[in-house]
Amino acid sequence: MGTVTHSTTKQCRLIRLVIEESLNQLPFSKCAVTTPTGSVYEGLKYQKGNCGVSIVRSGEAMEQGLRDCCRSIRIGKILVESDADTHEARVVYARFPEGISTRKVLLMYPIMSTGNTVIKAVTVLKEHHVKEENIVLSNIFCTPFAARMITSTFPQVSKGSSINHVKLFYYLF
Repeated sequence: MGTVTHSTTKQCRLIRLVIEESLNQLPFSKCAVTTPTGSVYEGLKYQKGNCGVSIVRSGEAMEQGLRDCCRSIRIGKILVESDADTHEARVVYARFPEGISTRKVLLMYPIMSTGNTVIKAVTVLKEHHVKEENIVLSNIFCTPFAARMITSTFPQVSKGSSINHVKLFYYLF
């Protein structure tokens, strides 16, 4: 077993906060719950038909935060790769929950610099008949450029990001 460090706890907490805020954009209804003491508590429950899709590999880091909030939620995966020469995004792998076209989709991708990967992922979701307004993008770090790209390309996609002013860096190897 690995050791849980203070920074690991902070990372998990940040991911969970972003996921919780993104979940607030999904549909819910009021419900009454009877507690073990017999008291009735008025609460909220998510409507059926929600799912998550993580953009592999970094999006998988957000899956546990989603599972912590919604134990039985179905999660799909999509792997988008960028061409080294053209920087064009292409889908290598996609597997989605059954009936994704009728679901609200929480798309998880923690770090966006250009937005190309997310644009490709949303395009693939739309090809699977997911309505743009049924997609909620859950993101932690985002450049203003990526935010503008996604907003201009898919204006009806809801977005949840914790930091939207990260500078864009390119590293040469």
